[in-house]
Amino acid sequence: MVSRGSRAEKVNRIFQQFDLNKDGGLNRQEMASLVVAVNPKVKFSDEQINAILDEVFKTYADFIDGDHKGLTYDGLLRTYDDGAGDVDRDFDALGLELELDFIAGVGGGTTISIASEASSSMVDERAAESSQKKQRVAAWAASPNHGVVFDDTWKLVDDLEILVKRLKLKQAKEGKLKGDNLDLYSESGWSRELGPSAEISDKRIIWEESGHDYVVFMKELGVLRNRTDGAKLREEAFDGHMAMGRVLYEYQLFKGALVSFKRACELQPTDIRAHFRAGNCLYVLGKFGDAKGEFLLALEAAEVGGTQWAFLLPQIHVNLGISLEGEGMVLSACEHYREAAILCPTHFRSLKLLGSALFGVGEYRAAEKALEEAIFLKVDYVDAHCDLGSALHAMGEEERAIQEFQKAIDLKPDHVDALYNLGGLYMDLGRYQRASEMYTRVLAVWPNNWRAQLNKAVALLGAGESEEARKSLKEAFKMTKRVELHDAITHMKQLQKKRPKANGEFLVIEQSKFKKVGRRTTLRQELANALEIRAFQRLARLHRCDVDLLKKEINETEVPISYSGNGIPEKSIRKAALEEILRRLLHFLKPETFQGAVKAINERILSVLDSSGSGRLDLGMFYAVLSPICSGPLDKRKRTAFDSLLWRPVNEGAGSGQIRRADALAYMKLLRAIYIPSQGVSEMLEVHGEADVSSISFPEFVVMFDDPDWGFGIMTILVKLESGDRTRHGHHACSICRYPIIGSRFKEMKSHFSLCNQCYSEGKVPSTYKQEEYTFKEYGSESEAMKDKCMFFSSNSKKSSETDT
Repeated sequence: MVSRGSRAEKVNRIFQQFDLNKDGGLNRQEMASLVVAVNPKVKFSDEQINAILDEVFKTYADFIDGDHKGLTYDGLLRTYDDGAGDVDRDFDALGLELELDFIAGVGGGTTISIASEASSSMVDERAAESSQKKQRVAAWAASPNHGVVFDDTWKLVDDLEILVKRLKLKQAKEGKLKGDNLDLYSESGWSRELGPSAEISDKRIIWEESGHDYVVFMKELGVLRNRTDGAKLREEAFDGHMAMGRVLYEYQLFKGALVSFKRACELQPTDIRAHFRAGNCLYVLGKFGDAKGEFLLALEAAEVGGTQWAFLLPQIHVNLGISLEGEGMVLSACEHYREAAILCPTHFRSLKLLGSALFGVGEYRAAEKALEEAIFLKVDYVDAHCDLGSALHAMGEEERAIQEFQKAIDLKPDHVDALYNLGGLYMDLGRYQRASEMYTRVLAVWPNNWRAQLNKAVALLGAGESEEARKSLKEAFKMTKRVELHDAITHMKQLQKKRPKANGEFLVIEQSKFKKVGRRTTLRQELANALEIRAFQRLARLHRCDVDLLKKEINETEVPISYSGNGIPEKSIRKAALEEILRRLLHFLKPETFQGAVKAINERILSVLDSSGSGRLDLGMFYAVLSPICSGPLDKRKRTAFDSLLWRPVNEGAGSGQIRRADALAYMKLLRAIYIPSQGVSEMLEVHGEADVSSISFPEFVVMFDDPDWGFGIMTILVKLESGDRTRHGHHACSICRYPIIGSRFKEMKSHFSLCNQCYSEGKVPSTYKQEEYTFKEYGSESEAMKDKCMFFSSNSKKSSETDT
């Protein structure tokens, strides 16, 4: 464990390197030299250096020794504990080395002594013994903030170390000890000090818990716990359980560590550290909700405990945010990452995580700013470069995105996320050969990644290598057995059989040349708008959210009334609180799926409702906007939308069961702005009168809602799409995409070819049928087509009989 040296020793060596006048403090000049030296690739301006120094000396004012001496050793150690820097990276950048017999000391050069009140001879003896123990245990034990307090705890730590090493040796000999290399993917965000120490292992250890050796270990561990509980002082028992938990955590025996930290929580419920460590264990064990609870308890304890543990607050907020992300609550996570960055502006991990979370909810510009700040603080931050590349890609800045992905790959050539995302970028640019190369590199590192295998197949298909693409697709199917991959393979075979002889399979016809037969046939542009809404509905998973759940939220949610900038009363909440409501509405979704739904809702709805960027939203209007695209009878959706508006304070006094007409008009305008942006926002308020103070009832609201020009009449088409999801048309396939037609079938009455919903909405027709205009009839089901066919034959038969007569 001493091969890389302890954390405290490395900080001390860095401190001594730059404390040129040996006065026990780093003044501004010495601190500036340190900042420049550990960031050799960054060219700082004088303003930037001064800004960094101002922040450090302000944040760690408690560790400033006099006006001239500067930041003490403890202060420098605290900056690293808070995540403001990476000890190992800085140590290596300075080219320093540790001596095996190096004894950790404080800034003034005095040795850390466990028993400072003992006699002088005992002090020397204990100091030597203490330094030996600190060389044998993990770096946390030497930390003045997290370390061992009582002498008997050192004996406990030694005994536990022996037990763990014995178990590790036995399981390694029997081949039961396994490990996965986690260094290939983006980090989860935990600082190195909080995760299993690199001094112990660079791999995730998987212990065999069912064998005899593990059972014996647990019994011996129980004996140590009983010994700890038998301590005379509660503080000593707390110290023992915390130390045992840290040792077990370092060796990735997370279940045992959790038991120790939980016992520590019972002994001292208001100690921030016990809840913090228990939360870390719970997160690693995949219990994100329980971890969140412990971190919240840690924050409550911090409020009670004053400034004693203030240095831990940024990391508590960071880890709480990570736990929330584990539950899919990314908007809520952003709040805590921001708080951590405010508390510690040099905490580069909080900025990286904030940027990644903002990217996850579709706020790309804000994500770019946070990630660039993280990279400024840590220029070789691989994951920040990778996520910045993704944000730039999403914003359409492809060349900059390629540069960021390439920086990440240069720093870590086998970084899976950077390789995979760069492959996706090349795909979007049509550089299929380069894309397939990236996916090949991903598969070299992660051979069973079926998504990479599938994307490689698509890239090869785009590059014209159909046979290689088919092989890659089959490999992907072997990995996952997904039905859609089987369908894709079948479709590829059909395409190869039906490959057209000439180029140009279809023509795109202008909208005016598309005519319709009958009232039931949908206009092309209206169908295109409805399909876009339907796609969003599925992406946000709102088609699975019953409108009754929304109505329940309206009835049970209590929100205090606030006032907007123009003095209008409203029930507004922050986005993080709104996310909790969405979680209840979409309770059936897995965390990663819920995160995708929130991103879609944030990009499409919340961005319009919060156009000012205040972070607060009118909850009543949000409910009203959501109602039409939830599942349930159409009449009930309209009623819920009306009740949502009725719930708003602005409609109080409009009359019993009535809302103000102006508010209803504003709602219709907002609906169209969100769901039909291609038409632009209509100026209906100016046409109908913005100063209208009259009120309307529900039946009048329905008339306004169904208006195809000023309301949301497109709902009838949306409902038709919803009901047609399972409608098939026998063996009919679309003449353009050649997929079996599901939903409505649009038949051209002169040339008799058929189109699916999508191809009809895009105005595509086969290139072999060139006509002045095209006339289509919509069939909702095969029975309708058969009925028309029978009527056609009946009509012809009647004409024939009349002719014979």
